[in-house]
Amino acid sequence: MKTTTRGLLIAGVILAGLAMADGAEDPNRPTLGFLYSAGGQAGTTITIIAGGQKLRGVREVFVTGEGVTGKIIKHFSGRRLSSDQRREVARLLREARKTQVAALRDAGQNKNRRRKPERKRKPKPERKPAATKGDKARKEPVKEVKLPDHYLLKDLEKRTLRELKKIQEFFFDPAIQQQMSPQIAERVLIELVIASDAPPGDRELRLRTPNGVTNPMRFCVGLLPEISEIEVNDFTPMRLPATESPFVLNGQVDRRDIDQFRFTAKKGQKLVLETKARQLVPYMADAVPGWFQATLMLSDPDGREVCFVDDYRFDPDPVLLFLVPKTGDYVLTVKDAIFRGRADFVYRITIGEIPFITRMFPLGGRAGAAAVSDVTGWNLPFQKMELDTSVKAGTTNEVTMRWKNGRTNRLLYRVDDLPEALDTGSNDTIGTAQAITLPVIVNGRIEVPGDHDVFRFEGRAGEEVVVEAECRALESPLDSVLQLTGPNGDVVDWNDDREDRRIGLNTHQADSYLRVKLPSDGSYRVRISDAQNHGGEAYGYRLRVSPPRPDFTVITTPSALSLREGGTVPFTAHIIRRDGFDGIINLELAGAPEGFSLGGGRIGPGRDRVQMTLTAPQKALKRPVRLELEATEDVGGGQIRRRVIPAEDMMQAFLNRHLVPAKEFIAVVNRGRTRIPPMELMTRGAVQIPTDGSVRVLIKARGLPDLSKITFKLADAPEGVTLRDVGVTPHGLLLVLAGRTDPVKVGWGDNLIVEIYATYQPPRRGKRRPPARSVLVGVLPAIPFEFAAPRDQ
Repeated sequence: MKTTTRGLLIAGVILAGLAMADGAEDPNRPTLGFLYSAGGQAGTTITIIAGGQKLRGVREVFVTGEGVTGKIIKHFSGRRLSSDQRREVARLLREARKTQVAALRDAGQNKNRRRKPERKRKPKPERKPAATKGDKARKEPVKEVKLPDHYLLKDLEKRTLRELKKIQEFFFDPAIQQQMSPQIAERVLIELVIASDAPPGDRELRLRTPNGVTNPMRFCVGLLPEISEIEVNDFTPMRLPATESPFVLNGQVDRRDIDQFRFTAKKGQKLVLETKARQLVPYMADAVPGWFQATLMLSDPDGREVCFVDDYRFDPDPVLLFLVPKTGDYVLTVKDAIFRGRADFVYRITIGEIPFITRMFPLGGRAGAAAVSDVTGWNLPFQKMELDTSVKAGTTNEVTMRWKNGRTNRLLYRVDDLPEALDTGSNDTIGTAQAITLPVIVNGRIEVPGDHDVFRFEGRAGEEVVVEAECRALESPLDSVLQLTGPNGDVVDWNDDREDRRIGLNTHQADSYLRVKLPSDGSYRVRISDAQNHGGEAYGYRLRVSPPRPDFTVITTPSALSLREGGTVPFTAHIIRRDGFDGIINLELAGAPEGFSLGGGRIGPGRDRVQMTLTAPQKALKRPVRLELEATEDVGGGQIRRRVIPAEDMMQAFLNRHLVPAKEFIAVVNRGRTRIPPMELMTRGAVQIPTDGSVRVLIKARGLPDLSKITFKLADAPEGVTLRDVGVTPHGLLLVLAGRTDPVKVGWGDNLIVEIYATYQPPRRGKRRPPARSVLVGVLPAIPFEFAAPRDQ
């Protein structure tokens, strides 16, 4: 019987469902690059633009939280214009400009210009062209040019002259054409309805397409009025409302763009201009330094620059705090630090006499105990804030202050279960070191530039001690340095920075960490200071000095998975081990709807990155499902249970990668053309692969097709493992896995991801027949394994 290409592809779908690997590596996954506007006021209906790629066929909008719903209005392709289309667009722009000029002339807008008297010219007699070979071509009708369905080409006759100039630059400026990133080339118009009772705060917006669900983008819901910049405000500042009532300004910095805004301020006002730019688009893969570096400049009524900011401490998003010296019109200039501009350079600036917290102390408290922090800042209604310590120990929590128009800026604090102590403030030298008893967490701060705090504890030879400073992780500007000295005054160890992958938005990992075995009995001293000799009331820290407390964090990417009915897709678990933890971690679905199953949930000792699989139910689901993963491990006689954090693996500036946390882990189950039979790995626990032989693994499945044109491959095969053969039995698939005789570590384990490829024959193009190629059509459920000792031992 002849096997067709269509039949081969269907066979692959039956085996595993159309799926790809981790979102960072999936070339077909739709992605979002920006939203504009990136927020809205409660009780309004707004239209926003989403930019991204592979968004064709987009059909749904998902927004986390309550009170925000959306629908798709239109998708616009990101393809460039052909030669015919360029000529047609140029013609339409010329006609639109003529229409606008005529309208301005009729309205008397150019009455100050001198007009030359129009000469009455006699109409020239029409000449009949001489007969040429092109007569036939002249008689043929002009070919109609179909323009792309692009939002900038809508209603050209209603655009202003400056808007028409911007549109012409967008389509015809070579520099802009070269700079256009394919990652944001497509556009989607979205209508969002924000309920009047929608809680203020950040949401995550995603789009659903036939190829899957996009990455999340931040969308802000607030109570303040929202204003969007006009397209052309480079040289004529846009007039903003008076600053007596706060508002939010939405803008977008295009190429060579400088946005200017004029507003009236009164003497004595304490204005806060808080920017969100990098928070809206955390990382850009094809731009240096990897985000929009916004700058704010303020000019007084006389045109003099009075204030300039390009960040807030170590945060790239600037905050301008300004005490108005005199009443008058001030001009705000927004631009990129190195004069770049793109469609994804979007920003939101909250302007007015709004509350803004500049520092909080202490930066946390003990679980279950009352904790109150002192806060200072601008326009604050009170100076103390109660911390919620009822959350689980080891949690980093958020806190804001409520005011009549919403909430203040966000602050972070830590909740732990160790005893807490306060820095006395008189422990600047070795001789005045503050005595502490282990284990303890000390809340302190480097109050003046050049200051340092010293703490003393008693230790024994061979005892293991951990000294950890949490500063940047809690948004303190302190760039800590730790130094541990022994009883004889010699430096035992010191540390400046340690990478912490849990903080995906912090590119300067400036918190310090020490884990040492004490060399002798006696008094040891811990010194903490700022690496740049800075200091102030905001330079707080939490210093943990204790024996090791083994722990871990598991982060999964991507944060959304798209599956077919009964299909299987892989995703990646990133493991962050702390204080020497090296045990086995088990992941499991918590409260998932019936039909979902997790494959390869076991993470072996020492592993920091493992691929797993998720299998969907046999029936499609109408709405996305929010899944929860939990990680457990037995440590020291007690069980550690941690919530798994969903995230996106994002690239910064062509090279660096960061794990950016998301609010939810989402699965979408789509309807498939064919039914995928249920699959189940029959081996319980990890498959034991001998280093000198092979092992058979049965995957239970019924109704499998002919596999003669289907191939199976190990994805990122671990060293020492090969897939020797795949066959079909009455019970399902039989895989033969072999271990090599090369030296490998017995007991070392991982998950095997088996990819399924089908041969695809592209259709003939004229006389040329393209060569056949292998297409990845799915994966099998993850197979956990361990290397076993040779059988003769």
